Amino acid sequence: QVQLVESGGGSVQAGGSLSLSCTAAASGYTYGSYCMAWFRQAPGTAREGVAYADSDGSTRYADSVKGRFTISKDNAKNTLYLQMNSLKPEDTAMYYCAADTTAGSCSRSTKYYNYWGQGTQVTVSS
Repeated sequence: QVQLVESGGGSVQAGGSLSLSCTAAASGYTYGSYCMAWFRQAPGTAREGVAYADSDGSTRYADSVKGRFTISKDNAKNTLYLQMNSLKPEDTAMYYCAADTTAGSCSRSTKYYNYWGQGTQVTVSS
């Protein structure tokens, strides 16, 4: 069982920065041994992948955030981070962290993720 709790969302003007955190409480799993990712969902749209952190340390990003967002992990703190810079109004969404404890390499599809956080809202105004 893995419980994920996000924090750090808020409101910011375009061009600003926000940092999200996701702390995992896991029983039966070693943090860092499985895929962790950030997804987001704007009203009326499908949930989309933003950034992925594989268990081997590899990271990948959606084209829309590449060069602006950075995903990182602190395995000692069981925490996943998302640093978001140069934010745009189109980044406005509910952001979720997710874990796929069955794989070390992250999929871009939501269907493979078996644990989700409750979400944290990010609002970027123009």
